[in-house]
Amino acid sequence: MGNPGIFVEVAYARPDQQKIVELEIPEGSSIEQAIIESGMLLEYPEIDLKSFEVGVFGKVLKKDQLVKSGDRIEIYRPLVQDPKQARRNRAARTPV
Repeated sequence: MGNPGIFVEVAYARPDQQKIVELEIPEGSSIEQAIIESGMLLEYPEIDLKSFEVGVFGKVLKKDQLVKSGDRIEIYRPLVQDPKQARRNRAARTPV
């Protein structure tokens, strides 16, 4: 028999929608392997694992990090604008 499976979630969000896929993967799988198995790369071709950061429960991790049962693997889109700069821009436009 092979390695027992573990259960994880893979999450990805766009401004217009979000998706969470629950799946069973072999114990000893990496974040990258789980993302590939989830089918997210096929459904969302804009995901580029070379440039997008990934993590588990909000903590950015390397793609070769091993996952454990119950992990929620998250795929992070690149920021369009730095949040601090966006606040400064809004404040500059607000009349006093």
